[in-house]
Amino acid sequence: MSDMKKLAELMKDLESSLSICTRCGMCQAVCPLFLETGREADLARGKLALLDGLIQEMLRNPDGVIERLNRCILCGSCESNCSSGVSVLEIFFKARKVISGFKGMSSAKKIILRQMLAHPERFDLLISFAAAFQNLFSRPVNRELGTSCARFISPLPSDRHFIPLAAEPFHKKKPFMDTSPGKSGLRVGFFVGCLLDKMFPDIAEATIEVLQYHGSGIWMPENQGCCGIPAIGEGDITAFEHLVRHNIDLFDAGNIDYLVTSCATCTFTIKKVWPMIFEPDSPDLRSKMERLSQKTMDINQFLVTILGVSPDEKQKLCPTRRITYHDPCHLKKSLGVWAEPRVLINADPNSCLVEMDEADRCCGMGGSFNLHHYKLSSEIGEKKVSRILDAGCQIVATACPACILQLSDALSKSGNQVQVKHVIEIYRDSIVDPVS
Repeated sequence: MSDMKKLAELMKDLESSLSICTRCGMCQAVCPLFLETGREADLARGKLALLDGLIQEMLRNPDGVIERLNRCILCGSCESNCSSGVSVLEIFFKARKVISGFKGMSSAKKIILRQMLAHPERFDLLISFAAAFQNLFSRPVNRELGTSCARFISPLPSDRHFIPLAAEPFHKKKPFMDTSPGKSGLRVGFFVGCLLDKMFPDIAEATIEVLQYHGSGIWMPENQGCCGIPAIGEGDITAFEHLVRHNIDLFDAGNIDYLVTSCATCTFTIKKVWPMIFEPDSPDLRSKMERLSQKTMDINQFLVTILGVSPDEKQKLCPTRRITYHDPCHLKKSLGVWAEPRVLINADPNSCLVEMDEADRCCGMGGSFNLHHYKLSSEIGEKKVSRILDAGCQIVATACPACILQLSDALSKSGNQVQVKHVIEIYRDSIVDPVS
Protein backbone atom coordinates (compact mmCIF):
# COMPACT_ATOMS: atom_id res chain seq x y z
CA MET A 1 0.00 0.00 0.00
CA SER A 2 2.82 2.42 0.83
CA ASP A 3 4.32 1.76 -2.64
CA MET A 4 1.02 2.66 -4.30
CA LYS A 5 0.82 5.86 -2.26
CA LYS A 6 4.31 6.71 -3.48
CA LEU A 7 3.26 6.08 -7.08
CA ALA A 8 0.18 8.27 -6.61
CA GLU A 9 2.33 11.11 -5.28
CA LEU A 10 4.73 10.80 -8.22
CA MET A 11 1.85 10.81 -10.70
CA LYS A 12 0.56 14.18 -9.43
CA ASP A 13 3.42 15.80 -11.32
CA LEU A 14 1.98 14.49 -14.60
CA GLU A 15 -1.74 15.03 -14.04
CA SER A 16 -1.98 18.57 -15.39
CA SER A 17 0.02 17.69 -18.50
CA LEU A 18 -2.05 14.59 -19.19
CA SER A 19 -5.33 16.51 -18.93
CA ILE A 20 -4.43 18.65 -21.97
CA CYS A 21 -4.63 15.71 -24.40
CA THR A 22 -8.02 15.67 -26.15
CA ARG A 23 -7.41 12.25 -27.78
CA CYS A 24 -7.94 13.89 -31.17
CA GLY A 25 -5.62 11.48 -32.98
CA MET A 26 -3.50 14.08 -34.81
CA CYS A 27 -0.46 12.04 -33.78
CA GLN A 28 -1.66 9.15 -35.97
CA ALA A 29 -0.52 10.84 -39.15
CA VAL A 30 3.07 11.39 -38.02
CA CYS A 31 4.01 8.65 -35.55
CA PRO A 32 6.57 6.44 -37.37
CA LEU A 33 5.83 3.48 -35.11
CA PHE A 34 2.04 3.67 -35.60
CA LEU A 35 2.53 4.01 -39.35
CA GLU A 36 4.46 0.74 -39.22
CA THR A 37 2.25 -1.29 -36.86
CA GLY A 38 -1.20 0.37 -36.93
CA ARG A 39 -1.53 -0.37 -33.21
CA GLU A 40 -3.31 2.21 -31.01
CA ALA A 41 -1.08 1.19 -28.10
CA ASP A 42 1.97 2.36 -30.09
CA LEU A 43 0.48 5.82 -30.55
CA ALA A 44 1.10 8.76 -28.23
CA ARG A 45 -2.66 8.97 -27.61
CA GLY A 46 -2.74 5.34 -26.51
CA LYS A 47 0.21 5.77 -24.17
CA LEU A 48 -1.29 8.90 -22.62
CA ALA A 49 -4.55 7.02 -22.01
CA LEU A 50 -2.50 4.31 -20.33
CA LEU A 51 -0.84 6.87 -18.06
CA ASP A 52 -4.23 8.25 -17.08
CA GLY A 53 -4.98 4.94 -15.43
CA LEU A 54 -1.41 4.14 -14.45
CA ILE A 55 -1.98 3.28 -10.80
CA GLN A 56 -4.66 0.71 -11.59
CA GLU A 57 -2.70 -0.69 -14.52
CA MET A 58 0.49 -1.00 -12.44
CA LEU A 59 -1.42 -3.17 -9.98
CA ARG A 60 -2.75 -5.37 -12.77
CA ASN A 61 0.18 -5.61 -15.22
CA PRO A 62 3.34 -3.62 -14.31
CA ASP A 63 5.55 -5.30 -16.93
CA GLY A 64 2.97 -4.58 -19.63
CA VAL A 65 2.97 -0.88 -18.71
CA ILE A 66 6.74 -0.70 -19.02
CA GLU A 67 6.74 -2.55 -22.33
CA ARG A 68 4.14 -0.21 -23.85
CA LEU A 69 5.90 2.96 -22.69
CA ASN A 70 9.25 1.70 -24.01
CA ARG A 71 7.78 1.06 -27.47
CA CYS A 72 8.44 4.67 -28.39
CA ILE A 73 11.20 6.20 -30.52
CA LEU A 74 11.01 9.50 -28.54
CA CYS A 75 11.34 11.31 -31.87
CA GLY A 76 8.94 14.13 -30.95
CA SER A 77 6.88 13.80 -34.15
CA CYS A 78 3.64 13.63 -32.14
CA GLU A 79 4.52 16.66 -30.02
CA SER A 80 5.46 18.83 -33.01
CA ASN A 81 2.14 17.95 -34.66
CA CYS A 82 -0.07 18.29 -31.55
CA SER A 83 -2.76 20.95 -31.93
CA SER A 84 -3.34 20.99 -28.15
CA GLY A 85 0.31 21.65 -27.29
CA VAL A 86 0.77 18.50 -25.19
CA SER A 87 4.37 18.17 -23.97
CA VAL A 88 4.49 14.52 -24.95
CA LEU A 89 8.23 14.00 -24.60
CA GLU A 90 8.28 15.58 -21.15
CA ILE A 91 5.40 13.33 -20.07
CA PHE A 92 7.11 10.20 -21.39
CA PHE A 93 10.48 11.02 -19.84
CA LYS A 94 8.88 11.76 -16.49
CA ALA A 95 6.65 8.69 -16.70
CA ARG A 96 9.69 6.48 -17.27
CA LYS A 97 11.36 8.12 -14.29
CA VAL A 98 8.25 7.56 -12.15
CA ILE A 99 7.91 3.89 -13.11
CA SER A 100 11.62 3.19 -12.73
CA GLY A 101 11.59 4.82 -9.29
CA PHE A 102 8.55 2.81 -8.27
CA LYS A 103 9.44 -0.60 -9.70
CA GLY A 104 13.24 -0.38 -9.57
CA MET A 105 15.81 -1.27 -12.22
CA SER A 106 17.56 -4.52 -13.05
CA SER A 107 21.05 -5.05 -11.69
CA ALA A 108 22.45 -5.15 -15.22
CA LYS A 109 20.99 -1.73 -16.11
CA LYS A 110 22.24 -0.24 -12.85
CA ILE A 111 25.76 -1.46 -13.58
CA ILE A 112 25.72 -0.17 -17.15
CA LEU A 113 24.14 3.20 -16.41
CA ARG A 114 25.30 4.07 -12.90
CA GLN A 115 28.64 2.32 -12.65
CA MET A 116 29.86 2.71 -16.24
CA LEU A 117 28.07 5.43 -18.26
CA ALA A 118 27.86 7.86 -15.31
CA HIS A 119 31.64 7.65 -14.79
CA PRO A 120 33.36 8.79 -18.01
CA GLU A 121 36.78 7.37 -17.18
CA ARG A 122 35.30 3.88 -16.58
CA PHE A 123 33.12 4.11 -19.67
CA ASP A 124 36.12 5.13 -21.79
CA LEU A 125 38.10 2.15 -20.48
CA LEU A 126 35.25 -0.25 -21.27
CA ILE A 127 34.88 1.05 -24.83
CA SER A 128 38.64 1.00 -25.47
CA PHE A 129 38.70 -2.65 -24.38
CA ALA A 130 35.80 -3.43 -26.73
CA ALA A 131 37.49 -1.59 -29.61
CA ALA A 132 40.70 -3.58 -29.15
CA PHE A 133 38.92 -6.92 -29.56
CA GLN A 134 36.07 -6.06 -31.94
CA ASN A 135 37.83 -7.45 -35.01
CA LEU A 136 37.76 -10.92 -33.47
CA PHE A 137 33.97 -10.91 -33.68
CA SER A 138 33.25 -8.74 -36.72
CA ARG A 139 34.26 -8.41 -40.37
CA PRO A 140 33.92 -5.60 -42.93
CA VAL A 141 30.84 -5.93 -45.10
CA ASN A 142 30.57 -2.62 -47.03
CA ARG A 143 33.82 -0.69 -47.35
CA GLU A 144 32.19 2.34 -48.99
CA LEU A 145 29.95 2.83 -45.96
CA GLY A 146 32.50 1.53 -43.46
CA THR A 147 30.08 -1.03 -42.03
CA SER A 148 30.81 -4.40 -40.48
CA CYS A 149 28.75 -7.42 -39.50
CA ALA A 150 29.18 -10.29 -37.06
CA ARG A 151 31.44 -13.22 -37.90
CA PHE A 152 29.98 -16.70 -38.03
CA ILE A 153 30.71 -17.30 -34.34
CA SER A 154 30.24 -14.05 -32.48
CA PRO A 155 28.42 -12.53 -29.48
CA LEU A 156 27.43 -9.62 -31.74
CA PRO A 157 23.93 -9.44 -33.27
CA SER A 158 23.95 -11.35 -36.56
CA ASP A 159 21.39 -9.22 -38.42
CA ARG A 160 23.02 -5.79 -38.09
CA HIS A 161 25.42 -3.90 -40.29
CA PHE A 162 27.16 -1.54 -37.91
CA ILE A 163 29.86 1.12 -37.82
CA PRO A 164 32.74 -0.29 -35.75
CA LEU A 165 34.26 1.56 -32.82
CA ALA A 166 37.10 3.91 -33.76
CA ALA A 167 40.58 2.45 -33.30
CA GLU A 168 41.48 5.66 -31.48
CA PRO A 169 38.72 7.73 -29.84
CA PHE A 170 38.68 11.48 -30.26
CA HIS A 171 39.55 12.15 -26.60
CA LYS A 172 42.85 10.31 -27.12
CA LYS A 173 43.68 12.31 -30.24
CA LYS A 174 42.73 15.64 -28.72
CA PRO A 175 42.01 15.42 -24.99
CA PHE A 176 41.86 19.15 -24.19
CA MET A 177 41.61 22.55 -25.84
CA ASP A 178 41.68 26.04 -24.40
CA THR A 179 42.23 28.69 -27.07
CA SER A 180 41.48 32.41 -27.21
CA PRO A 181 38.95 33.94 -29.61
CA GLY A 182 40.16 34.97 -33.06
CA LYS A 183 38.35 37.04 -35.68
CA SER A 184 34.89 35.94 -34.49
CA GLY A 185 35.51 37.35 -31.03
CA LEU A 186 33.65 34.35 -29.57
CA ARG A 187 34.75 31.59 -27.24
CA VAL A 188 32.91 28.33 -27.82
CA GLY A 189 32.59 25.24 -25.67
CA PHE A 190 32.59 22.02 -27.70
CA PHE A 191 30.49 19.20 -26.26
CA VAL A 192 31.78 16.14 -28.12
CA GLY A 193 29.26 13.46 -27.11
CA CYS A 194 29.69 9.69 -26.89
CA LEU A 195 29.16 8.73 -30.53
CA LEU A 196 31.50 11.34 -31.99
CA ASP A 197 34.16 10.49 -29.43
CA LYS A 198 34.03 6.72 -29.76
CA MET A 199 32.74 6.07 -33.29
CA PHE A 200 33.06 9.23 -35.39
CA PRO A 201 36.24 11.10 -34.35
CA ASP A 202 36.54 12.47 -37.90
CA ILE A 203 33.30 14.42 -37.39
CA ALA A 204 34.66 15.87 -34.16
CA GLU A 205 37.90 16.80 -35.97
CA ALA A 206 35.89 18.50 -38.72
CA THR A 207 33.97 20.50 -36.11
CA ILE A 208 37.20 21.73 -34.54
CA GLU A 209 38.66 22.66 -37.94
CA VAL A 210 35.56 24.64 -38.91
CA LEU A 211 35.48 26.53 -35.60
CA GLN A 212 39.18 27.38 -35.96
CA TYR A 213 38.68 28.47 -39.58
CA HIS A 214 36.06 30.97 -38.42
CA GLY A 215 38.23 32.28 -35.60
CA SER A 216 36.38 30.88 -32.60
CA GLY A 217 38.20 30.26 -29.36
CA ILE A 218 37.55 26.71 -28.16
CA TRP A 219 37.03 25.35 -24.65
CA MET A 220 37.02 21.55 -24.73
CA PRO A 221 37.56 20.16 -21.22
CA GLU A 222 38.96 16.71 -20.48
CA ASN A 223 36.85 13.82 -19.22
CA GLN A 224 33.56 14.91 -20.78
CA GLY A 225 30.60 12.73 -19.94
CA CYS A 226 27.54 11.53 -21.82
CA CYS A 227 24.73 14.09 -22.17
CA GLY A 228 22.51 11.74 -20.15
CA ILE A 229 19.85 10.80 -22.71
CA PRO A 230 20.45 7.01 -22.47
CA ALA A 231 20.01 7.19 -18.69
CA ILE A 232 16.79 9.22 -18.60
CA GLY A 233 15.48 7.23 -21.56
CA GLU A 234 15.62 4.20 -19.26
CA GLY A 235 14.13 6.22 -16.38
CA ASP A 236 17.38 6.29 -14.36
CA ILE A 237 17.30 9.70 -12.71
CA THR A 238 20.34 8.86 -10.55
CA ALA A 239 22.72 8.35 -13.48
CA PHE A 240 21.14 11.23 -15.41
CA GLU A 241 21.61 13.78 -12.64
CA HIS A 242 25.16 12.60 -11.99
CA LEU A 243 26.07 13.23 -15.64
CA VAL A 244 24.34 16.61 -15.75
CA ARG A 245 26.24 17.82 -12.67
CA HIS A 246 29.51 16.48 -14.08
CA ASN A 247 29.13 18.31 -17.39
CA ILE A 248 27.91 21.55 -15.81
CA ASP A 249 31.06 21.67 -13.68
CA LEU A 250 33.28 21.10 -16.73
CA PHE A 251 31.77 23.72 -19.01
CA ASP A 252 30.93 26.34 -16.40
CA ALA A 253 34.66 26.68 -15.83
CA GLY A 254 35.30 27.65 -19.45
CA ASN A 255 33.85 31.20 -19.56
CA ILE A 256 32.17 30.45 -22.91
CA ASP A 257 29.80 32.46 -25.08
CA TYR A 258 28.16 29.38 -26.63
CA LEU A 259 28.16 25.62 -26.17
CA VAL A 260 28.04 23.81 -29.53
CA THR A 261 27.57 20.16 -30.40
CA SER A 262 27.58 18.22 -33.66
CA CYS A 263 24.99 15.79 -32.34
CA ALA A 264 21.32 16.68 -32.69
CA THR A 265 20.33 14.52 -29.72
CA CYS A 266 23.02 16.00 -27.44
CA THR A 267 21.86 19.50 -28.38
CA PHE A 268 18.24 18.57 -27.68
CA THR A 269 19.14 16.92 -24.37
CA ILE A 270 21.20 19.81 -23.00
CA LYS A 271 18.86 22.50 -24.28
CA LYS A 272 15.49 20.89 -23.56
CA VAL A 273 15.76 17.76 -21.42
CA TRP A 274 18.13 19.10 -18.75
CA PRO A 275 15.78 21.97 -17.74
CA MET A 276 12.78 19.66 -18.13
CA ILE A 277 14.00 16.86 -15.84
CA PHE A 278 16.97 17.99 -13.74
CA GLU A 279 16.02 19.22 -10.28
CA PRO A 280 19.18 20.62 -8.67
CA ASP A 281 19.43 20.94 -4.92
CA SER A 282 20.72 24.52 -4.99
CA PRO A 283 19.70 27.77 -6.75
CA ASP A 284 23.31 28.28 -7.84
CA LEU A 285 23.43 24.93 -9.63
CA ARG A 286 20.07 25.59 -11.29
CA SER A 287 21.32 28.97 -12.48
CA LYS A 288 24.46 27.39 -13.97
CA MET A 289 22.39 24.72 -15.69
CA GLU A 290 19.96 27.25 -17.17
CA ARG A 291 22.77 29.49 -18.43
CA LEU A 292 24.52 26.56 -20.10
CA SER A 293 21.29 25.27 -21.60
CA GLN A 294 20.45 28.68 -23.04
CA LYS A 295 23.93 28.94 -24.60
CA THR A 296 23.68 25.55 -26.31
CA MET A 297 23.39 25.43 -30.10
CA ASP A 298 23.68 22.89 -32.87
CA ILE A 299 26.87 23.49 -34.88
CA ASN A 300 24.89 24.16 -38.08
CA GLN A 301 22.74 26.78 -36.37
CA PHE A 302 25.78 28.41 -34.76
CA LEU A 303 27.66 28.74 -38.04
CA VAL A 304 24.71 30.18 -39.96
CA THR A 305 22.86 32.34 -37.42
CA ILE A 306 25.79 33.50 -35.28
CA LEU A 307 28.80 33.46 -37.62
CA GLY A 308 26.78 34.34 -40.73
CA VAL A 309 27.87 31.54 -43.08
CA SER A 310 25.91 31.69 -46.33
CA PRO A 311 26.24 30.11 -49.77
CA ASP A 312 27.95 32.07 -52.52
CA GLU A 313 25.81 31.22 -55.53
CA LYS A 314 28.34 32.83 -57.87
CA GLN A 315 30.79 30.06 -57.02
CA LYS A 316 28.36 27.37 -58.16
CA LEU A 317 29.82 26.23 -61.45
CA CYS A 318 28.81 22.70 -62.35
CA PRO A 319 28.25 20.72 -59.16
CA THR A 320 29.48 17.16 -59.50
CA ARG A 321 27.93 15.75 -56.33
CA ARG A 322 24.24 15.35 -55.64
CA ILE A 323 23.51 15.40 -51.92
CA THR A 324 20.20 14.81 -50.19
CA TYR A 325 19.54 15.69 -46.55
CA HIS A 326 17.80 13.75 -43.78
CA ASP A 327 16.36 15.91 -40.98
CA PRO A 328 17.12 14.44 -37.54
CA CYS A 329 13.93 14.46 -35.48
CA HIS A 330 15.48 16.10 -32.42
CA LEU A 331 16.93 18.86 -34.57
CA LYS A 332 13.95 19.85 -36.72
CA LYS A 333 10.94 18.78 -34.66
CA SER A 334 12.26 19.56 -31.18
CA LEU A 335 14.57 22.51 -31.88
CA GLY A 336 13.23 23.99 -35.12
CA VAL A 337 16.62 23.74 -36.88
CA TRP A 338 16.19 22.65 -40.48
CA ALA A 339 17.25 25.45 -42.85
CA GLU A 340 20.78 25.88 -41.47
CA PRO A 341 22.18 22.46 -42.45
CA ARG A 342 20.89 23.04 -45.97
CA VAL A 343 22.68 26.39 -46.07
CA LEU A 344 25.98 24.68 -45.23
CA ILE A 345 25.46 22.02 -47.91
CA ASN A 346 24.71 24.76 -50.45
CA ALA A 347 27.87 26.57 -49.35
CA ASP A 348 29.86 23.78 -50.97
CA PRO A 349 30.47 24.79 -54.61
CA ASN A 350 31.04 21.15 -55.55
CA SER A 351 27.64 19.99 -54.32
CA CYS A 352 24.03 20.25 -55.37
CA LEU A 353 21.33 19.76 -52.73
CA VAL A 354 18.43 17.61 -53.90
CA GLU A 355 15.52 17.24 -51.50
CA MET A 356 14.18 13.76 -50.88
CA ASP A 357 10.50 13.11 -50.28
CA GLU A 358 9.58 13.35 -46.57
CA ALA A 359 13.06 14.48 -45.54
CA ASP A 360 11.90 14.90 -41.95
CA ARG A 361 10.38 11.43 -41.63
CA CYS A 362 12.00 9.55 -38.73
CA CYS A 363 14.72 7.05 -39.67
CA GLY A 364 13.66 4.76 -36.81
CA MET A 365 16.82 4.83 -34.68
CA GLY A 366 15.56 6.07 -31.31
CA GLY A 367 18.58 5.02 -29.24
CA SER A 368 17.51 2.23 -26.91
CA PHE A 369 14.44 1.62 -29.09
CA ASN A 370 16.80 0.29 -31.75
CA LEU A 371 18.33 -2.08 -29.20
CA HIS A 372 15.03 -3.36 -27.80
CA HIS A 373 13.00 -3.39 -31.03
CA TYR A 374 15.53 -3.81 -33.82
CA LYS A 375 13.13 -5.41 -36.31
CA LEU A 376 10.66 -2.51 -36.07
CA SER A 377 13.51 0.00 -36.16
CA SER A 378 14.91 -1.62 -39.31
CA GLU A 379 11.55 -1.63 -41.07
CA ILE A 380 11.18 2.11 -40.45
CA GLY A 381 14.76 2.61 -41.66
CA GLU A 382 14.07 0.72 -44.89
CA LYS A 383 11.31 3.17 -45.79
CA LYS A 384 13.71 6.07 -45.24
CA VAL A 385 16.28 4.39 -47.50
CA SER A 386 13.74 4.07 -50.32
CA ARG A 387 13.28 7.86 -50.24
CA ILE A 388 17.04 8.40 -50.24
CA LEU A 389 17.47 6.17 -53.28
CA ASP A 390 14.58 7.86 -55.10
CA ALA A 391 16.46 11.17 -54.77
CA GLY A 392 19.24 9.76 -56.98
CA CYS A 393 22.11 11.10 -54.90
CA GLN A 394 25.64 9.95 -54.19
CA ILE A 395 25.54 11.20 -50.59
CA VAL A 396 22.93 11.47 -47.87
CA ALA A 397 23.86 14.06 -45.27
CA THR A 398 22.48 14.47 -41.78
CA ALA A 399 23.39 16.22 -38.54
CA CYS A 400 23.04 13.38 -36.03
CA PRO A 401 25.54 10.55 -35.48
CA ALA A 402 22.76 8.21 -34.33
CA CYS A 403 20.97 8.79 -37.64
CA ILE A 404 24.26 8.04 -39.41
CA LEU A 405 24.36 4.65 -37.68
CA GLN A 406 20.79 3.85 -38.70
CA LEU A 407 21.13 5.04 -42.30
CA SER A 408 24.46 3.21 -42.72
CA ASP A 409 22.90 -0.02 -41.43
CA ALA A 410 19.89 0.21 -43.73
CA LEU A 411 21.86 1.27 -46.83
CA SER A 412 24.52 -1.38 -46.23
CA LYS A 413 21.96 -4.18 -45.91
CA SER A 414 20.32 -3.00 -49.13
CA GLY A 415 23.67 -3.43 -50.88
CA ASN A 416 23.78 0.23 -51.84
CA GLN A 417 26.86 2.45 -52.12
CA VAL A 418 25.30 5.81 -51.16
CA GLN A 419 27.66 7.47 -48.69
CA VAL A 420 26.42 8.81 -45.36
CA LYS A 421 28.06 12.04 -44.20
CA HIS A 422 27.64 14.60 -41.45
CA VAL A 423 26.90 18.08 -42.78
CA ILE A 424 29.93 19.49 -40.97
CA GLU A 425 32.22 17.12 -42.91
CA ILE A 426 30.83 18.38 -46.21
CA TYR A 427 31.20 22.01 -45.15
CA ARG A 428 34.71 21.43 -43.79
CA ASP A 429 35.83 19.94 -47.09
CA SER A 430 34.42 22.94 -48.97
CA ILE A 431 36.47 25.47 -46.98
CA VAL A 432 39.65 23.44 -46.65
CA ASP A 433 39.85 22.72 -50.37
CA PRO A 434 37.56 25.25 -52.05
CA VAL A 435 37.04 25.46 -55.80
CA SER A 436 39.24 28.18 -57.23
